[in-house]
Amino acid sequence: MFNLDGKVALVTGGSRGIGRACCEALAQQGAKVIIGDVRGEEVLRPVADDITSKGGQADFAVFDVANTEQTERVIEGLVKKHGKIDILVANAGISIDNLLLRVTDEQLDKLFNVNLRGAITCARACVRGMLRAKSGRVIFLSSVVGEMGNAGQTAYAMTKAGLLGAAKSIARECASRNITVNAIAPGFVDTDMTQSLPEAARTQMLSAIPLGRVASPQDIAAACVYLASDEAGYVTGQVLRVNGGMYI
Repeated sequence: MFNLDGKVALVTGGSRGIGRACCEALAQQGAKVIIGDVRGEEVLRPVADDITSKGGQADFAVFDVANTEQTERVIEGLVKKHGKIDILVANAGISIDNLLLRVTDEQLDKLFNVNLRGAITCARACVRGMLRAKSGRVIFLSSVVGEMGNAGQTAYAMTKAGLLGAAKSIARECASRNITVNAIAPGFVDTDMTQSLPEAARTQMLSAIPLGRVASPQDIAAACVYLASDEAGYVTGQVLRVNGGMYI
């Protein structure tokens, strides 16, 4: 099950956390993984080398999803280099927390440009080839707060909720060409982003999770592998909640 031999997958924000776990999991199932990230060759090359050292296939591409022109140019080059992109995992994202009355226009723009517009730009660039191939998988990484909201995260939640609407709409547009489009909505995941939270906030968050633990990046990657596989070929326009029961 979940055999991805012959597939080419682009994972944005793939150098660490959930993105890296997705790269590793997709490669383990046979996909050729392209690690997309803004962090630079010196960061991405070791990640690719680690995957290949374990028998996987990996390449990398340095680009900023918030830069529309650069993103479209890089993805076009990747399609030419690898022949296709079968799977897009739009994972690149940032978190800026602030109360509504304190959030700045600069913060709003930065969150929107990376989390939402960046994901849509990647999807638009990848879907072109998928339409011609009449096959493809698009997976957006949203968040539990995109569904339930969270005080102090109005702007962040806005971008993650936007991805849910985008996934459902693009799913309707592309279904006739055998392209599925879904979103994963993780709960509290043990990554660099969440480890920076104050201990009191982490304790409060943990108390709201019925399963009694935070997710590992691998928990989210497993959902990604499923949605990328042939076994999920009849699943589109859906939100796969991987949150330990935090939001039901």
